[in-house]
Amino acid sequence: MKDFKFDPARFIPFRDSKICAKVRAIKKEDITKHPNPDFKIRVIEEPPRFYFEFALDILTRIQRSLKEKKNLVLILPVGPTPQFQILARLINELKISCHHVHTFNMDEYADENERTAPVSWEGSFQKSIWDNFFNLIDKGLRPPTKQIHFPTTENINDYGKMIEDTGGADVCYGGIGWCGHIAFWEAHLGFEFGEDLEAYKKAGPRIVELHPITIMQNALHSFSGDWSWVPPRAATIGPAQIMGARNRSFWLDGYLGGGVSWQRFIARLVAYGPVNTLVPGSILQTVPTTYTILGGVAENCQINMK
Repeated sequence: MKDFKFDPARFIPFRDSKICAKVRAIKKEDITKHPNPDFKIRVIEEPPRFYFEFALDILTRIQRSLKEKKNLVLILPVGPTPQFQILARLINELKISCHHVHTFNMDEYADENERTAPVSWEGSFQKSIWDNFFNLIDKGLRPPTKQIHFPTTENINDYGKMIEDTGGADVCYGGIGWCGHIAFWEAHLGFEFGEDLEAYKKAGPRIVELHPITIMQNALHSFSGDWSWVPPRAATIGPAQIMGARNRSFWLDGYLGGGVSWQRFIARLVAYGPVNTLVPGSILQTVPTTYTILGGVAENCQINMK
């Protein structure tokens, strides 16, 4: 950009062009070389293996906790869900009981009046995970319904305590949003905290307004590109629930094919940019985390005008 310099668009919260250029330049062959050994980055090239490994990660924890006769508390993401369909089949084929499993969905859409989407709405995360996971597990094996939780208008102020009351989350699974969000904890929420990272990390569940980048991202991968179909708000866990989990396992699969990935840059900014409140996922660098990137996402950032 020696011959054409400009500032990022004003609606983008993180605006340090020099840092953006620095992380953009990280090559695929260097992306796993993080200075923090507890922030473990790996690349899985093929989508089938990526989703199988995702499912296997959850299955291994379910099986281990069952053998140890311990409850397993999981914070789960929802969106496109190939891993959950694979996991349901593995559970059924291996006849693994999930009666000891407690799940908490990390987020759910809400309208402009902060009413969360019901399970009957076709775009709700509740419907997605019931259709693509829980209802696919044999009835005798699936977790009891009372152990499957979703953030709602009614429980959002108590949702963090609900997780704590089960013993705390053993694992928080998740991904990284286009604006850097974790769950629906959006980039612009950082303005509320400034540089106070400790207060930021302690923030709990709330209903938030979605950032424009998130609206476009979700329209792209779940709503046929129709931004009018994406609700304007969401109920979400906060950084406190993510940081408070005993383990964090994040999976980045934002590859659309044909060399196109919406996640290539943000994957790098989250992992290698400064830890700050305007890039929510950056706080993962400060705690033990596994960060698995699909090969198409890990490819080098470049301009493609062909």
